[in-house]
Formats: sequence, structure tokens, C-alpha cells
Amino acid sequence: MVQAIRSARISLTRVTQRLRGRPDPTLSMSAALAAFMPPPTERSATPPALREPADPATLPASPEPPTHRYRAIWLSDIHLGTPGCQATYLLDFLKHNESDVLYLVGDIIDGWQLRRGWYWPQSHNDVVQKLLRKARKGTEVIYVPGNHDEAARQFDGMAFGDITVREDAVHVTATGKRLWVVHGDLFDGVVQHAKWLAYLGDSLYTMILAVNRHFNRARARLGFDYWSLSQYLKHQVKNAVSYINSFEHAMVDEARRRGCDGVVCGHIHKAEIRDVDGQLYCNDGDWVESLSALVETMEGELQIVYWTTLLDPPAPAGRRRRAANVAA
Repeated sequence: MVQAIRSARISLTRVTQRLRGRPDPTLSMSAALAAFMPPPTERSATPPALREPADPATLPASPEPPTHRYRAIWLSDIHLGTPGCQATYLLDFLKHNESDVLYLVGDIIDGWQLRRGWYWPQSHNDVVQKLLRKARKGTEVIYVPGNHDEAARQFDGMAFGDITVREDAVHVTATGKRLWVVHGDLFDGVVQHAKWLAYLGDSLYTMILAVNRHFNRARARLGFDYWSLSQYLKHQVKNAVSYINSFEHAMVDEARRRGCDGVVCGHIHKAEIRDVDGQLYCNDGDWVESLSALVETMEGELQIVYWTTLLDPPAPAGRRRRAANVAA
């Protein structure tokens, strides 16, 4: 090995001399190239193209993304049954986040949209199966229906597949705070007193989400993370901001009346943790715009988690089909 390095150094000196106009009659081009080749004993006896493929079982496994553990997780406004539902991101979130208690705070399945036309891809079915699997494995899952899945309210107190239905609930944090858990549509004047307007607004909102979906598809091709165009537009409108403020005050007033320290709700698709009139107001956001959840850490701290980047991106359809054929 030392001799090979010494020969390479001598040959490199001669090449340099030649390039400077000092030809060395003792140096041939083949000799110069040979100086940089490894000795024959160091070369592989088998050409790379003829080597046997490596056994995947012997290759080092890529590290698994971490799984976070919480005392409680709140999810709402998933809207399964609509094209706007970001089921792929939600499945990724559920895979990498565990909790002692999981609250489903309304509008999990969008009955309004399903009545207009059936839409139920495999990913939406996977979300339901994932939630049922969590309940079977020991997570306490509490389902608090909203206005889009209001038909489930008639089953208050019943359990389906280890998932308990509640009209509302009270959660006690590790620090002793009592939080009233409710979807929030009962404090929406439009939903309660002008339902036709709520249906109209829902149709317009669905159109905006369709634009948002194509917009984010283009962003993904360019390598950008998810960003909600609809969320941005909504919060630029002064009337929408005023409506949200009124909603927040109504929610904390009712929580105070019930003897709670705060409220956890959904409905308006705006994730938030803040003090409102001396009460703790928490909104867990949604899974069509902000891709957010509310969590309580083991120490009792409440946080908003945004899941806009996939830790385990799904394989392309062609690759999935090939994998299925190999497995078969």
C-alpha cells in the first residue's frame, strides 16, 4: 500500500511537469493512469453488476420517527366524507402521538356532505380503523358530536367499539384545572337560528377548500409544506374576526357558569390557547385547514400541535401496487 502511494506521488509529479511544458520521456499515459488504480489484490473479483443483491434483512434499519406520549389529545373538525379532509396527515399524526385519553370534539364525520353525495376513500376508512384500534389498545376515546355529525347526539352515554359518546365532558388536567369539553355549535347563532345560511356558508366553504387543495398540491410538488389558503383568507375578513371573538366570549361565559376553569372546543377551525375574561379558552383547530390538535403534556401543560409535515410520507401508488404484488 505504501509503495502504491509512493508510485502515485512520483507519477503525479511527472504529470505536473508535463503540463508545465517539461515532458518526461520515461512517463507513458498508461503508466500515469495505472499509478492511480488500486493494486490488483485490492480490486473486487466480481464485477458490481454480477454481485448478488444485498438481503434487506441484513441492512441497517432506518431510525423510526419518535412517538410522543400525552395525558390527553383533543381532535375536532376532521370532516371525514369530504374531499377537504386531510386524512393522510391525520393518520400520520395518530401514528406518532399516543395519549391516555383521546377526545373527538365534533364534526368527525361530515353528515351534511355525505347527504349531498357519497365520498369515502380508503384513507377515511383507515382513520376510523385507527381510532377504533387505539380504543381497543387501552386509550380512553370520548366522542363529543358536533353539528355536522349531530345525529350521533341521540346516543349520548352509549359506547360503540370502546368509543363512548358524550354530549359534552369535563376534563381535569394534571394541575387540577377543570375544562369543559364541547364542540361549540350550540353557541353559534347562525347554526341555531338560520340553518339555511349555515348550509349556504358550508357550500361556499367547500368550494374554497377545493381551491385550497389544488393550491397545496402545487406547493407539495415544489417541495413546500402544507399552508392553508382558506385559513388565511378567512382571517383577513373583519366580520369573521368579530364573529370569532363573540364565539370565544360566549364559550368561556358558559364554562364559568358550569363551574369550570376553562373550555375546550372546536367548530370555528381556529386553533387557540388564551385567556378570555379570566377563563382559559382552548380551541383544537381542525383537519381541513390548520391541521392542528390540542394536547396536554404529562406535566399538565396545554399546547397546540400543528402537523403540516408528514413523518412517514405514503409511497407512490405504483410502488404500493408492486409491494402488494410481492407480498402476494
